[in-house]
Amino acid sequence: MTDPLSARLAATVHATRTSRGLSAAALAERSGVSRAMIGKIERGDVQPTAALLAKLSDALGLTLSELIARAEGDERRLVRAAEQPVWVDPDTGYRRRAVSPAGGRPLELVEVELPPGAEVPMAAGTYAFLHQQIWVLAGRLRFREGAQLHELAAGDCLQLGAPADCVFANPGVLPCRYLVALVKHAT
Repeated sequence: MTDPLSARLAATVHATRTSRGLSAAALAERSGVSRAMIGKIERGDVQPTAALLAKLSDALGLTLSELIARAEGDERRLVRAAEQPVWVDPDTGYRRRAVSPAGGRPLELVEVELPPGAEVPMAAGTYAFLHQQIWVLAGRLRFREGAQLHELAAGDCLQLGAPADCVFANPGVLPCRYLVALVKHAT
């Protein structure tokens, strides 16, 4: 693994798991990610997908943004655009940029670029402790929220409902850019 952020993500998943007193087997049971895959992720043998990181962060009681921010180890109040951490899903090319400073909780802003034809599923548990809105900046987003399908275009903003399995899909021929604004509920 040559990407420094990916290496720090691997160490962060391991450190967060152990600080919570969880074995790899316990995290596997909570997250639905196999113990073998957790071991590969923690050793840095594989770069996890967005869907896997979302499952792990949920099982660890974190948002995906919090997990990435911990990997960055950054508590500044101002983060210049060039310094904002970017993570790319190795399977889909989904590009996620943490816009908010790491210390800016409880509000988080995340910019996502979804390549044409890409689909990224997220399990309902990922949203269990969040209030979340999606604002499409460019392109088209087909967002499946449980059984409901939302077709969103540039300028459209959707407030998510109750936690449900979701799929983010770009049906267009150009990249789709959207901003996710989320607030973590008290747990």
